[in-house]
Amino acid sequence: MKKFIALVLVAIMALSMVAACTPQNQGTTTPTPADPTKAPEEVTNPPAEETPAPTPFVRPTSYVRAEDEDIYNMVLGQYEELMKKAAAGTTADEKFVLYAQAEAFLLSTGVMIPTTTQGGAYAITRVAPRSIPYANWGNDDDRIHSIVIATDFIKKEDRAEMLETWSKAMNGEGTYDPAAILTGKGYKLHNEYATTFSTAPVTIDWLNTSSQSDTEITVNTVEGLVEYDNLGVLQPALAERWEESADGLTYTFHIRKGVKWYTSEGREVAEVTAHDFVAGFQHMLDCGAGLEFLVDGKVVGVHEYIKEGGSWDEVGYKATDDYTLVVTLKERTTYFMTMLTYSCFLPICKSFYESRGGVFGIEEYAEAVQDTNKYTFGLNTDISSQVYCGPFLLQKLNPSSEILVVKNDNYWNKDKVTLNSIKWVYDDGSNPLAFYRDTVNGVYPGVTLGATNGLLEEAKKDGNFDKYGYITDTTSTTYFGGLNLNRGTYQLESGACASTQTEDQKIDTHIAMLNQNFRLAVQYSFDKETYNAVSKGQDLALTSLRNMYTQPEFVFISTEQTDADGHTFPANTFYGDMVQYYVKEKYNMPIDVHDGVNGWFHPTEAKQHLEKAIEELGDAVTWPIHIDVVYLGTSESNTNQAHAYKAKVEETLGADRVVVDLIKAENTDEFYPCGYRASNGEAGNFDMFYGSGWGPDYGDPSTYLETFLGMNKGYMTKVIGLF
Repeated sequence: MKKFIALVLVAIMALSMVAACTPQNQGTTTPTPADPTKAPEEVTNPPAEETPAPTPFVRPTSYVRAEDEDIYNMVLGQYEELMKKAAAGTTADEKFVLYAQAEAFLLSTGVMIPTTTQGGAYAITRVAPRSIPYANWGNDDDRIHSIVIATDFIKKEDRAEMLETWSKAMNGEGTYDPAAILTGKGYKLHNEYATTFSTAPVTIDWLNTSSQSDTEITVNTVEGLVEYDNLGVLQPALAERWEESADGLTYTFHIRKGVKWYTSEGREVAEVTAHDFVAGFQHMLDCGAGLEFLVDGKVVGVHEYIKEGGSWDEVGYKATDDYTLVVTLKERTTYFMTMLTYSCFLPICKSFYESRGGVFGIEEYAEAVQDTNKYTFGLNTDISSQVYCGPFLLQKLNPSSEILVVKNDNYWNKDKVTLNSIKWVYDDGSNPLAFYRDTVNGVYPGVTLGATNGLLEEAKKDGNFDKYGYITDTTSTTYFGGLNLNRGTYQLESGACASTQTEDQKIDTHIAMLNQNFRLAVQYSFDKETYNAVSKGQDLALTSLRNMYTQPEFVFISTEQTDADGHTFPANTFYGDMVQYYVKEKYNMPIDVHDGVNGWFHPTEAKQHLEKAIEELGDAVTWPIHIDVVYLGTSESNTNQAHAYKAKVEETLGADRVVVDLIKAENTDEFYPCGYRASNGEAGNFDMFYGSGWGPDYGDPSTYLETFLGMNKGYMTKVIGLF
């Protein structure tokens, strides 16, 4: 929901929100399965006569996509085993060490390369810092009902003072009231919020999607059990209180009485009950839209229900009466409460869902949605196809122009809502100067100031940068580039974004992508500093760079830990420092996994790995290898990044060895289906795609790492062309 996130246009489109917040030895560890695309080595000691000779490599005459499972096992089979071992750890600290080993292995395969995170850019804003929920995970940073907006841009010195006050409050020194601080300094407050969008929701059923572009709007119209406040403290929401059993396996939530569901016009439909939370959970599992993986193996009976045809009666998610919800876990999960701000735990109005043709049961649901005349729940073409219990009501959803939510006057906690409305305006990013001017004129609360799109220069020229400019916070969201291991699409159904690769080139690229040394050669030639500088400017080229999948300081061990090889990590060691140890000591990688450095760009290593790949691949391929990269032609930033990527890869590896073919998407309707909106790995129309990211759903490294599990268990494997 959040947490599959599109990168393109974030610098401008999400800026209002961002401004507001915040040599490998892999094969020596375990035997690597035989690579069917690799010519066998010469046999120096012939086998006995009765032993069959190795099958010689026969190059196919046309490209045929392989089996996803075979490719995954060959490249990431060991990752699956390391993840199982980590999940079986007996304490959180032990698991963190084991997850660090798994993440180091994932990085060593070269199938993906972390690129950037959100933030780290110059901006000006009217939004008070830390006025929305403060958390590194879940959907709460999209919930902006408490946001504080001034009518004027906030001066940089005032912003710095507010952040200092917030930091003291975090340490228990006083309180933090951003509205009071601003009004005390003479600012006036504004109660309308506007931002932009480039890809509209494809559904308003918040349980039938795992894309942030779908839920960014709807999570403002519905409420869950709990919510973080602006100091990062978990607070009651629709659960007034809760208890955890002594063994940590059972959580009992007491649902707030008197909260109602409303239509978009504000008409009361029903009371919110524990049964609505149960209905939402079962509906989420029935939909199978990518949220179910989060609770598979954690809540009792879920795996059996979604994978083995088990009974819903055996699932540990029950309403014992109208106001009591009981959740039963398979094993103690220390981070369970941190999971609850993610959308998969949201309720739906059971009676309304059924009135719109909704049914329960995986097979029953799959059959029901086929009849579009009867099943009309959560349609993005009809705002009346959903009902709402949160701070806002959805009033307008036009995918090509505007989305609008207005304050729900019947919301149970309406005094905490600072806004009368939130509006999203469609913008493809083609005219950033117009966006800047609209922001200066008060249409939008804030804007990031890119160097290459002229906004930084404009802000310096009109004096806004000197008075209001600051660097935005980085976040826990990680964007990354994925190499397509098993490409299945070479143009969209419309014929747009067509690859120019010949049949032989398709075969060559596929074979090369299955070679670890080739993948690492490509990744080590990615100059992320140059790539980032074309949008943010050279002085901020490093600020938002990320070099590992999990945010490096996401968690830390609280007690000293010694791994199986005898290496000891002292208490309070950050997770990223453990990953750094393993990528260097276990996999001999030269990368620096910490934020804010160009940690993967190593031209010498890139060339060395390329030479190894050339030797290993032999006559199986003809050089150069062609790598397709699709870019959004209407975005100057994305266009410049694509050209920067091509130039540096070809310069480092040699255009006689690797050619990056840039494929222009004329609009977002062409661009997003190639990667971010691709339905599965086979639908991905790219060889290298760096337009997606993942934000964590809860406070444990597994929230990132499980997205690369195989056999449709991991949501992000589609960005490497699988499942």
